[in-house]
Amino acid sequence: MSADKQDRKSAGASYWLFKSEPDVFSWQDLKKKGRKGEPWDGVRNYQARNNMRAMKLGDLGFFYHSNEGKEIVGILEVCALAHPDPKDDTGTWECVDVRALAEVPKPVTLVAVKDNPKLEKMMLATNSRLSVQPVAAAEWAEVCRMGGLNAKKLKT
Repeated sequence: MSADKQDRKSAGASYWLFKSEPDVFSWQDLKKKGRKGEPWDGVRNYQARNNMRAMKLGDLGFFYHSNEGKEIVGILEVCALAHPDPKDDTGTWECVDVRALAEVPKPVTLVAVKDNPKLEKMMLATNSRLSVQPVAAAEWAEVCRMGGLNAKKLKT
């Protein structure tokens, strides 16, 4: 087991990062969906799909605006387990449903992540193309700190 997976397992929670282009689906769009949430559909990468298959109800994730902004702007919660992607006619792809939980008071930029030695192994810094990626518990806490959030007070 990798150190990152062991770190998340020992913390009793799993953390993720979800990337979306804000002109396609933004943090504000997710907030408008309310408690019902929204399927995180349209993902067409096997590793990202498998990450969603590994998610549990209540797992938390960062909402990252890619392309425009390139920053972590919100915290979301997995509210439905992996299920067939409603936009896929092949039956190959799956998605989870997510809902908005909290704004990040001070958005955390990709530049700030890459400049922080504590985050040098974070997948966002090393493989920024993957649209759904795991986040280690220590990385989660550090990004929350950088964004002005108390990681321990977030719902888990």
